[in-house]
Amino acid sequence: MKPNLKMFFSVIIVLLFISCKNDANNQKTNNNATTVNEQTDKTTGQAFITDDGSTPNVLQIAIGSPDHTTLVAAVQAADLENALVNAGPLMVFAPTNAAFDALPEGTVETLLKPENKNTLADILKYHVTPGNYSKDFLKKFKKLGQANNQYVTVEVEGDDVFVGGAKILGSVKAGNGIVHVIDKVMLPPSKEN
Repeated sequence: MKPNLKMFFSVIIVLLFISCKNDANNQKTNNNATTVNEQTDKTTGQAFITDDGSTPNVLQIAIGSPDHTTLVAAVQAADLENALVNAGPLMVFAPTNAAFDALPEGTVETLLKPENKNTLADILKYHVTPGNYSKDFLKKFKKLGQANNQYVTVEVEGDDVFVGGAKILGSVKAGNGIVHVIDKVMLPPSKEN
């Protein structure tokens, strides 16, 4: 064989060897990526993206409030974190820890069990309304359509606004809506005791 032809075949063999080795490395990397994806399924989506520059969304406000730890635990148990960081606008009626404590003994613990995830999600969605209305603007409504496809009544007594029988204690503007802090857990009509 001529020297140029020998060199040509040598280069081809080296390239084939490198190509086979790269395929093996890529396959190993893909297997590792699959394992990582399986491990992080519960922490993916917009709810788990953080930055220091934007206005906190409704979920971040709840997470940052020491008075809403039970609500946050419920949102996490129902896997609703990503729903609460959508662009919205969203109005979240956020019961305080004391509101959850006022439920019959054992109710919260029962709802947090995995087998009650759908019931818990329905109750939590009953606390969310599309829109971004202040407490004063809510005085113009008689009822609101909730995220669980049910309605909640709005009542006004003097300066106080009650939504589903729960009094709005305060409000916090969010990057994707508003959080109205309420003094009672609102139960959908089919869930009331």
